[in-house]
Amino acid sequence: MAGLVWDAVGERRYETGVDRGVLYHPDNVAIAWNGLVSLTENLGREVKSYYIDGVKYLDYQVIGDYQATLKAFTYPDELNDLIGTALFAPGVYLHDQKSRAFSIAYRTMEEDDLGSGDYKLHLVYNVLATPSNADFLTKSDKTDLTPMEWTLNGTPPTADGIRPTSHITLHSRSIDSALLAQLELQLYGDESNAPYLQALPDLLTFIESYYAG
Repeated sequence: MAGLVWDAVGERRYETGVDRGVLYHPDNVAIAWNGLVSLTENLGREVKSYYIDGVKYLDYQVIGDYQATLKAFTYPDELNDLIGTALFAPGVYLHDQKSRAFSIAYRTMEEDDLGSGDYKLHLVYNVLATPSNADFLTKSDKTDLTPMEWTLNGTPPTADGIRPTSHITLHSRSIDSALLAQLELQLYGDESNAPYLQALPDLLTFIESYYAG
């Protein structure tokens, strides 16, 4: 029987960096999202405690829905229409219009003491983006790059056999490499294939069929 071992070689893992942002437009168009700075996920969970006669008898965890704060130095032009800034005529935009839900993908990097270069590929369905307040400052002799910020709220799609969720991750360290390559070809496309995002039930069926086959 072996005892516990801390800090074994290859097990000192940490997460760093976010990249490969993709906006999946509701019109089935995928657009690269350049300039990602950070994405902070709000787990939205809380524990409710219940008491009888002053004695706790139950802690119940309430699972929240997907919410995150995305910061970026730039964004695809297509996002304007999705956050309610509609193009009326060339160069003319109407603000405060109805927003539309879309989906996104992004990658968070994972490294270890061996320099593994693993990553988690995040797929998030049906999000509405709410931009933060905009500050416009006068020019000065000092240039500061201030990232733009959006709050993302997901409405989870339903799929058989699971609790509705907007968020799924593909972990390169444990997923079959051939399956991951197929999924990334779908998500990112190449010279011969247009990128697209499968609906969540179809994606789960695709993954299940791959492992069953």
